[in-house]
Amino acid sequence: MTERLDPRGVRFAATVTTVVLAVVLLTGSGVLAALQAVVFAIPVVAGMRWSPYGALYRALLAPRLGPPREREDAAPVRFSQAVGLVFAAVAAIGYLSGATVLGIVATAFALAAAFLNAAFGFCLGCEMYGLLGRVRAAR
Repeated sequence: MTERLDPRGVRFAATVTTVVLAVVLLTGSGVLAALQAVVFAIPVVAGMRWSPYGALYRALLAPRLGPPREREDAAPVRFSQAVGLVFAAVAAIGYLSGATVLGIVATAFALAAAFLNAAFGFCLGCEMYGLLGRVRAAR
């Protein structure tokens, strides 16, 4: 059985990620970028059930909201977490190694993707997942 997610939890996680990445961009903190990379890595490696921001959503908000009307497939979201992991890791490496411009650019890309999901429910990584699936199927 495929894992299914509450889309409100996904948007909550994107909102927290947006805030964290905005702070990284404002402060240039490589340590905070590295911590965000770890937050991305956990569900990529262990599954979406173990997402720290997802756990926060399930503990604080989900009980107050009631059950979701719909659920979404976890695979595209997990893929988007992997993409976020790459950008956050590159940002951390950039900031921590003194390649600040690299850190800024990588953080800005990750922040833009997180913001699109948080504000509009548009998951850029999920769209990439679908596009890659269509390309694979066409071959």
